Amino acid sequence: MASSVLRNLMRFSSSRNTSTRSFSLVTSQVSNHTAKWMQDTSKKSPMELINEVPPIKVEGRIVACEGDTNPALGHPIEFICLDLAEPAICKYCGLRYVQDHHH
Repeated sequence: MASSVLRNLMRFSSSRNTSTRSFSLVTSQVSNHTAKWMQDTSKKSPMELINEVPPIKVEGRIVACEGDTNPALGHPIEFICLDLAEPAICKYCGLRYVQDHHH
């Protein structure tokens, strides 16, 4: 069964006239867009902007980051453990969190 599915898939992909040209066209467009964006030095990059946000202090050991208070503008929930001394970083939005110790 699996071999027939694989055979049909290979036949389908070889019958389509796909080429790396279309992929390279998209890649060059993305590269050009990024290069054009990086030329404007009057604006800060997204990484610079997110690094200006101070680490968010949290009382518990685990924080749930959604990226924004509005779920339509955020990202999937990421539960972040704050057991380490250095700030924990959300992999989606780059917000940093630290555990607030009350001593």
